Amino acid sequence: MSKLLFVTHNTHKLQEVQAIVGSSYQLRNLNDIGFTADIPEPHHTLEENALEKARTIYRQYHVNCFAEDTGLEIDVLNGEPGVKTARYAGEHKNTQDNINLVLQKLQGQPNRSAQFRTVFALILNGQEYLFEGIARGTITTTPQGNGGFGYDPVFIPDGYEQTFAQLPAAVKNAISHRALALKKLLTFLQQQ
Repeated sequence: MSKLLFVTHNTHKLQEVQAIVGSSYQLRNLNDIGFTADIPEPHHTLEENALEKARTIYRQYHVNCFAEDTGLEIDVLNGEPGVKTARYAGEHKNTQDNINLVLQKLQGQPNRSAQFRTVFALILNGQEYLFEGIARGTITTTPQGNGGFGYDPVFIPDGYEQTFAQLPAAVKNAISHRALALKKLLTFLQQQ
């Protein structure tokens, strides 16, 4: 089984990505290599932030790795929260505060269409590659469900009647933005 370094401290993301990857790769994260610092995400695009994380680790450890950045992009909010998804309500990164701010800004708004967009940046033998996945859907008026993480309780993917937080993990891991981008990355790796 091949090992891959996923540039994250987020255990929810690690578990979700490992479930999608399955047994073809054993994922390691930043804790496994003793990297405890936060990597800044100062850029204005998901692509640049994902690359920043991967480059930081590649420069320091010289290991093949991949990183991701994900944004919730709400149509009537001109793509907000977007690159600020995790910090929408402030630098303290409180999920409930973020959800409350989104719901407050959408109060009374009939158009609740949105998308989750994930970009994975892979550095393989010094070469950089990007992979994108998009899940379209709508934002609910109240949180629903206890599964998932982040904005999952307020996002209903197109073609479904339940939020990501209500859907079984196996379903979410088959249709999510992160799953779609990751499948492209894995297909690429298999062709190398």
